[in-house]
Amino acid sequence: MSGIVSGIDYSVLFSGGGSAGSVSSILTTLYSGATSSGTAVSTGNPILDLKLAEQNQAKDVAQEAKNPTVIRDLAAFTKGIAGAKDINTALQNLNVLKVLLTANGLGSQVQYPALASKALLSDPSDPKSFVNQLSNTAWKTVATTYNLASKGLAGLQDPAVQSQIASAYEQVTWLNSLDQATPGLAQAIQFKQQASKIGKVDDILGDATNRAVVTTALGIPQQIAFQDLGAQEQAITTRLDISKLKDPQFVNTLTDQYLIAMQQQNQGSSTPGLVWGFFRQAVIGNSLVVGLRG
Repeated sequence: MSGIVSGIDYSVLFSGGGSAGSVSSILTTLYSGATSSGTAVSTGNPILDLKLAEQNQAKDVAQEAKNPTVIRDLAAFTKGIAGAKDINTALQNLNVLKVLLTANGLGSQVQYPALASKALLSDPSDPKSFVNQLSNTAWKTVATTYNLASKGLAGLQDPAVQSQIASAYEQVTWLNSLDQATPGLAQAIQFKQQASKIGKVDDILGDATNRAVVTTALGIPQQIAFQDLGAQEQAITTRLDISKLKDPQFVNTLTDQYLIAMQQQNQGSSTPGLVWGFFRQAVIGNSLVVGLRG
């Protein structure tokens, strides 16, 4: 492992101008004790875990597709659609709902079938429809993607659509395995994939992944969710130049900050806290986080 991970030269964290080899040795000591879960393996260094996950994504997702649980879930999904008499019946089938919502980033909402059915059968083009009243914009994205309000059951019977959902379900299952090994890793990957599409502060607040990564990386307390929308927007815009999210290097740095903060929260040890302090000082001093506002 070199002294540079995700574009950040960790040699700047340590005084004395240590070599890349010595820096690597220090990091290995600090982040020793690898753990694994499913296809995901943790080195103990969340930034390195992110790099490895991105490199091995195709292979690991393919491996996840062979997971007996995933195979069983997808078979139940296909069977549920085939046996449904209409779209309402299909959405009342928890096997169908589980795969459909999980594949589209709404797995935590499977326990609310009535809400899901009402949202997915809403007309996303109607500003007054139910789906447009929900703060979680993922519902509107799913409703728009499948257009079940118009297509009905045919929207899920299309073999191409079922194949896309199956692929997405395998992907999400892989992401979940990453989180079990390295807390926050799944959201880090998702954030990096969609950060360039963020154009305004509401794109952060209205998306669970964007909100989690940005607020955690910037050290904004999660209790901000209980404040009014204006206060939430100000808490982010006073700390972050959103236009910088178009810059991949800046996004990498912000994501790395998030992962280190998550490790701190989950380990509660003093050593990561020390490294985090040096990390912040180093990256700010080297203008790697020029989009952050003091």
